[in-house]
Amino acid sequence: MSRKPLYGMSVLSVLLGAVSYGLLSPLVKLAFDKGFTLEQVTVHQTGLAMVLLWLLALVRFKRWKNPFRGGQWVKLSIIGIGGLTLTTVFFNQALERLDASLAIVLLFQFTWITILLDSVSCKQWPGKFRLLAIVIVMIGTLLAVGILDEGLGRFDTLGVILGLLSAVAYSLFIWWTGRLEGDQDPVIRSAVMMSAGFLLVMLLYGSRAISSDAEGTLIGWGLLLGVLGQVIPTVLFNIGIPRIGSSLAALLGSLELPVAALTAWAVLGESISLMKLMGIVLILIGIGIAELPSGPRSERLASLEEK
Repeated sequence: MSRKPLYGMSVLSVLLGAVSYGLLSPLVKLAFDKGFTLEQVTVHQTGLAMVLLWLLALVRFKRWKNPFRGGQWVKLSIIGIGGLTLTTVFFNQALERLDASLAIVLLFQFTWITILLDSVSCKQWPGKFRLLAIVIVMIGTLLAVGILDEGLGRFDTLGVILGLLSAVAYSLFIWWTGRLEGDQDPVIRSAVMMSAGFLLVMLLYGSRAISSDAEGTLIGWGLLLGVLGQVIPTVLFNIGIPRIGSSLAALLGSLELPVAALTAWAVLGESISLMKLMGIVLILIGIGIAELPSGPRSERLASLEEK
């Protein structure tokens, strides 16, 4: 297969992963509304995702390469725990305390955090467009969370902190994944990441995860949330991000925000005022401006040269 179709497939993979992840937050909130606890939802979501990923890996066993050779499993485990799973843990805790639309806006602070990570990694101050992007994202966030409409009184402080922590963890996941080397099968990568992360989840919540009265229903919710939040995004991001880079992935991942906001409106009945819509648009504009210095075309050519 030529390089151009491979690149296009990588872009499409990240876009589809973003759509899947954007559907997650309103559905997690809905699971909470059905009476399931944070511990039950998080354990079943991550545990069943891990099982599904290993089943997929078994189906693709001919593509296996030993992930435990050369210490690669250590890198994958760090990404799985410090990036993928902590995003889920912090984000689900934020959803317990905040509206789904507010939680996803806080998660989207990963955009400027990723910019800062890239700058620190390259030991270079962000360019003027990226600095402008940070300012625009900040302004958009103030509008999107409804501060101007409703003031600060309605916000749960701990929920906001947890939402921001999920943004840090998500940024680390994207940034680390963009620096993975080698040609390991993306399903195997995802399965190893999720296995390491599930160990953390069990340490945190395992003793309080069983619902004796409605375990069957809870398993159904876990499968749905695991597929949308872990299996599809993790596999697709592992396919796309190493090829296109973390910065462009952050831009493409912005599709999560409108998907999550619209799903929260359609499923949960959360209101979306004109001011909040303007804020979401500003955040998306800011993410686009962040890519102007190098541009998607430049990043694409560099990525293809590396491959």
